[in-house]
Amino acid sequence: MANAKIPTDHISIYVRDAGTDEVLIDLSADEPRSPASTIKVLTTFAALDMLGPAYTWKTRAYADGRLANGVLHGDLIIKGGGDPYMTAERWWMFIQNLRERGLVKITGDIVVDNSYFEPIGTNRADFDTQPFRTYNVLPDALMVNFQTSRFTISAMPQRAQPQVTINPLPANLIVKNQLRLGSGVCQGYNRGISFGMPDENDPTLLVISGVFPAACGRFSINRAIMAAPEYAYGTFRTFWVQSGGVIDGAFRMGVLPEGARLLYEHESLPLPEVVRLVNKFSNNIMARHLLLTLAAEQTGTPASIESGRTAIRNWLARQRIEIPGFVLENGSGLSRIERLTARGLGEMLDIAWHNPFMPEFAASLPLSAMDGTLRNRFKSPGMQGRIRLKTGRLDHVSALAGFVNAASGKTYVVVIFVNHPDAHLGSGEAIQAELIRWVFGQ
Repeated sequence: MANAKIPTDHISIYVRDAGTDEVLIDLSADEPRSPASTIKVLTTFAALDMLGPAYTWKTRAYADGRLANGVLHGDLIIKGGGDPYMTAERWWMFIQNLRERGLVKITGDIVVDNSYFEPIGTNRADFDTQPFRTYNVLPDALMVNFQTSRFTISAMPQRAQPQVTINPLPANLIVKNQLRLGSGVCQGYNRGISFGMPDENDPTLLVISGVFPAACGRFSINRAIMAAPEYAYGTFRTFWVQSGGVIDGAFRMGVLPEGARLLYEHESLPLPEVVRLVNKFSNNIMARHLLLTLAAEQTGTPASIESGRTAIRNWLARQRIEIPGFVLENGSGLSRIERLTARGLGEMLDIAWHNPFMPEFAASLPLSAMDGTLRNRFKSPGMQGRIRLKTGRLDHVSALAGFVNAASGKTYVVVIFVNHPDAHLGSGEAIQAELIRWVFGQ
């Protein structure tokens, strides 16, 4: 800490023997601090414990009209069930399964019902003014492919304007390509490319501008676009037409009408696989869906963030975990106001270690020098694969929380929060490295 020039009163550490419950280190363990993404271990384990490892989400398609000879004379209603991992591939499967039920043509509209979740009263740009970054996507009951497409920019020597290819390409997306081809070296995170939505009332209009260096050749970047319902409809229409289907109508929002007939129910990945994706790769939107799912299951729909917070607080009370100064905003760590204590998170991890669902939970955490957000950390001989820790990083915050299987064979619960100016630039990780090395030697 002295070498990193970070005072001890800006750091919380809690180390506990998972076998004997002996506390080895307690440094400001009851001080509320920003946990960054380590709060995901609380959200994910609470979900596992409350919902169980067999839990799945359901996305359903209904017919509102007469279906005869492959033609639906009416509307197709798609009701979102909060699936956190409806990727483009799984969305394609959803559509193919509908086609396999004999449906070829829809004469009416595609109606999206996302009423399973309450509307989120915030903007994607609120956190850091980066609305096109996938980590800022907001929850929606029908979230397809994280609302994200891959944009491939290709320099065409014979043309003054670079070519833009989009995958998946929503059928309702209008793209204005204002890119220009430039000279000079290929550099910069975005290679000079800017994305913009000039009309706040029209989420289907996207402007791509800037100067793209010819030296870049071909460059791909993922960006969150449109609004969730429009993106779901647009990609549905694209995949439907590609599969040979026909849609006469357009898109609208609505609520499942009485008398609509269920055509197909699509089951998500099971909860442990979702939890693994959340923790290994620190997926914010999936963690936020978990919080809202707890709200839906505990208090009913439409699920609200506040009900999700209540579900977590009630669960902590049942576990007899007291966390002074606890602040839960969205359960993902993408927050400036979330606060947690090292002891509170450590006690939760100790409960998880002795829980019947411990194998599913422990397997979700990044493994040292092997995968997830720890794939490039803790590579010292003997440490590879023996450390399971969730990382956390925000501006001025660096954190770790999880389990260390020490050289002695003992398992230790470890939590460290570093809240200090520029801690995220390396000084926090330096302290963490020394702490984990010491714990591993116990």
